This record gives sequence, C-alpha cells and structure tokens, in this order.
Amino acid sequence: MLIVTHDTLANPGILDTRSLPKKFLGRVMPVPRGAGAGLWLRLAVEIQPLRYTAELLPFIVAPLMVRDLATQVMQAPALMVITVAVVELKLLRLSAAARSRAVGADEAARRLDTLAFRARACLRRIAARHDMAEGELRLVVEQSELARIAPLTLVSVQADHPKPRVLPLDADDRAVLAEGLFDADFTERDLLAVNHSDSTYLRDITQQARAVSAHARLAARLDQRAAAAS
Repeated sequence: MLIVTHDTLANPGILDTRSLPKKFLGRVMPVPRGAGAGLWLRLAVEIQPLRYTAELLPFIVAPLMVRDLATQVMQAPALMVITVAVVELKLLRLSAAARSRAVGADEAARRLDTLAFRARACLRRIAARHDMAEGELRLVVEQSELARIAPLTLVSVQADHPKPRVLPLDADDRAVLAEGLFDADFTERDLLAVNHSDSTYLRDITQQARAVSAHARLAARLDQRAAAAS
C-alpha cells in the first residue's frame, strides 16, 4: 500500500485536482520517496511501454543470439501482437468468467462493509487530529486492475473544503491508515478480489467532518499533548 500525500511523493504536483475523487492510476505516475525495490518494480509494471518491451524481449533477443532468425522475426509481426495480447489479456487480466468467480456476492458485501467501517474510523481520527469541522472527507482506495501479481494499492485522503484537494498527511496520520485499513483478516488481495468481481477499482468512502464526535476530538488533543510532552 502506498499512502499518496505530499510527504510520500517526489512529484507532489500530481496531487493538484479540481474535482473529487482524484484518480491516479492510468493518468499520472506517483514517484514515491524512500520506496523499496519491490514497490519500484511493481510501479514499473504499471507503465505500458515497459511492459510491452518486456513482453517482446524474446523477439529482440532471438535475432541477436541467432542471426538466421532475424528475417523470420521481422516477418512475423502478427506473432508479436498475439504475444502481447496473450500476456495483457490472459495473464495480467482476468476473463469475465474468472472475475465473476473471484468472490461470492455475500462475501463481497461483507468485505466492502469492512472497508467502509475501517475507512470511516480512520477518517474520524484524522479529522479529529486536524480539528476539521467543515466539509466532507473522502478516503479513496485505488487498486491496479492487473491480476496474478502483487496488488498495487494507492490510498489518499481527499477533502472538498475549502476547495477540492488531497489532504497533506503527517507521519501520525499515515500511521492511522497503515494500522487501520488492512491486516491479516482483511488484506489488499481480499479487496482486489471484490474489485475484480465488480470491475470497479476505485473505492470512495466519505465522512462528514462535523459528524466527528467531541470525544474523538478530545482524545486526539490528549494524544497530541502526550506526544509533545514525550
């Protein structure tokens, strides 16, 4: 999971938006700060030209290894197209039948309820920490549609007041999301199975800032004072 906010990106300019929810995958490429090799590799897989190059690599290497194959390879563009189509449509994506079998309707509803419950709990804590009392907060969970590889999940908190924006999140805010959204009982793969089933890869959960309780706001202030004192 990549929490998308100003402090986690080397290119925070992509966070600018005029409408909500802000979508990233397929439109802009987040460049994370301090990411490990695994996340960099997974993000690279999202770049279509890189994927196509990798898929066609045998056609590039074969003529270099065996010169007699050069003519045959150059005369077989249809085979290249078929190779790309098989990888893109059969290996990296699920068929309609496979998507329908990904998860049952009742289990899908349970998982979406779990996501909504956890997302609103996170939003209430973040709203309380920032003493937000107006507008609507959105937790936007976006996943890549590619299958049979590690899930790529982008999480952002977006707000409509005083204007549409992606909320800056500090380390404590990010900890709320990291600890509160996914765990062993509800994983990114569990959500992705539901998204495959629905062919919906962006989930947008909302929370009114004014609905955050006074108790939650007081608890947030006490936590901040305790952190400052330590």
